[in-house]
Amino acid sequence: MKFKQTLTAGLMAAALATLGAAHAQTVRIGNQGDALSMDPHSLNESLQLSVTGNVYEPLVTRDKDLKLVPALATSWKQVSPTVWRFELRKGVKFHDGKPFTADDVLFSLARGAGDGSDMRSYTNDIKEARKVGDFTVEIETKAPFPILPDQLSFFYIMSKQWCEENQATRPVDRRKGIENAASFRANGTGPFRLRERQPNVKTSFVRNGSYWGKIEGNVVNVEYTPIGNDSTRVAALLSGQVDVIEPVPVQDVARINASGKSKVLQGPELRWIFLGMDQKRDELLYSSVKGKNPFKDKRVRQAFYQAIDIVGIQKTVMRGAATPAALLVGPGVNGYDPTMDKRLPYDTAAAKKLLADAGYPNGFEVGMNCPNDRYVNDGNICQAVAANLARIGVKVNLQVETKGTYFPKVLKRDTSFYLLGWSPSTYDSHNVLNALIRCVDDKGSGQFNLGAYCNPQVDALTLKIQSETDKPKRDAMIKEAFKLHADDIGHLPLHQQALAWGVGSNVQLTQRADNQMPFRYMSTK
Repeated sequence: MKFKQTLTAGLMAAALATLGAAHAQTVRIGNQGDALSMDPHSLNESLQLSVTGNVYEPLVTRDKDLKLVPALATSWKQVSPTVWRFELRKGVKFHDGKPFTADDVLFSLARGAGDGSDMRSYTNDIKEARKVGDFTVEIETKAPFPILPDQLSFFYIMSKQWCEENQATRPVDRRKGIENAASFRANGTGPFRLRERQPNVKTSFVRNGSYWGKIEGNVVNVEYTPIGNDSTRVAALLSGQVDVIEPVPVQDVARINASGKSKVLQGPELRWIFLGMDQKRDELLYSSVKGKNPFKDKRVRQAFYQAIDIVGIQKTVMRGAATPAALLVGPGVNGYDPTMDKRLPYDTAAAKKLLADAGYPNGFEVGMNCPNDRYVNDGNICQAVAANLARIGVKVNLQVETKGTYFPKVLKRDTSFYLLGWSPSTYDSHNVLNALIRCVDDKGSGQFNLGAYCNPQVDALTLKIQSETDKPKRDAMIKEAFKLHADDIGHLPLHQQALAWGVGSNVQLTQRADNQMPFRYMSTK
């Protein structure tokens, strides 16, 4: 173990030394974490999708202003209530020179819906995809689905032939530790090509000289280096070893802005941080309570909710860079209703009484899983939650770890209590209802509902919301669904986190509220 730690430190030092020698028209990015794979269907996580989204492309995408615009599809229309037709872009080639056609779209949709895929919540309501011509596909949904194009804006297309030639027809399965060629290599149609992949050390990209579209920025090379330590990441920016860091530790914002060499770009992020609980097993995997599951009792869930001092976390852990939330959506997401965004009061006495009424007057022990390199101050948030819960007699056995081991564990539902963040890729409440709240099935519904919360009324509303085109009716159903979920204490919402990117004075880029970082918009002076 000591040898491995020394080796990792040496590789990091070598990577930073290489960054320091980078030449013009190169942007060097330091992020607290790494993309866990180059396979675009292996992990539905925004950092993963941000990195791989420079190499791979969807049928439709988002521009700088988050407007839906053509990508590999030039147009799309609903030809019947359940059928969408996509006209594909001609003349596009994958990075290996093979042409892009309808076969690649059908293959990718099937791959993303298959075993091991983490993108099944994007495809779970698709009944069939069929080829109409070499550059036309139709996607039939199980029910009317007016926001299908939005749903597909982060679903990336792979080359059927390349996957077959490289034994990568199935996605990399992070839960089982299964890797294949798509883990370390990439062959997309995007504006940048993967040049070199060293997991957890450095990943290099180069501009695609034969890209079909316009690349607005002048950057030719991008060097992406994970730098998990906050102080090291900030020092790398201030010393000029890297040009961009994400995220900026909240305590270092003022120092970076005062440096004269770099600045911090800040803004609200469409990401909500929340806690989930195993509500399915008859006995928790990691708890002192035997023979039953305390989280099946709403009183216990509510006790946990009211024991959390969210204002204290906002002030001391997040230093103001968060907005306390009562829902899993907020401003900027279709269907958000501010009248519902009111938290239950922080009340330790009430929480203790709820626990006692549920039969746990002295509390109990429970394991908690948390990443320390994925969200802003994620490890510190979990420590604060554990301290809050200790006040009501709950002893939290906290396991804080890198997302490289955290995600495979919780995605297997090998957890009793966990922290997660979510940014709805469609900017619509249906995404949250479908992926986080809907009852879990084997097709992708509730794929990130890791605690298996289930309310059939919410599910019925989710299906109606999916097909409803009348906005007032749809918004009313969204409100009803979220109220049912809130009344159930289905999850424990915490806050909406803020974006904070550190950017050197030599770099211009676009910061989007979804925390995606397209290289195509980057320029160096």
